[in-house]
Amino acid sequence: IKTGVVKRLGKEKLAYENEAIKLAEKVEQMKIDKKDEYDIRKQTEVLEESKMMLPDCIRRLKTAFAELENMMETEKDLSETEEYKAAQAVLEENRVHLKAD
Repeated sequence: IKTGVVKRLGKEKLAYENEAIKLAEKVEQMKIDKKDEYDIRKQTEVLEESKMMLPDCIRRLKTAFAELENMMETEKDLSETEEYKAAQAVLEENRVHLKAD
């Protein structure tokens, strides 16, 4: 279960980052195209909401990552199982997400 949580939170973090990038590009394009100020302001609010979700997502990812890592340290005797190997792979994949912050 903890492996799934880390995997899901890693994907969630990437989704929020990608959404923020796309929204920032959209807002810039709207400014270039001289769109209505109200529409630009609303899109900017949506962008800010996406950016506000990132710190919470990162905090939850760090917590879940640490819990999984600690559990794996205490369960070294299971290191030959498929679940243990899958958890190791998920930790390695998501270690990158944590280093970027």
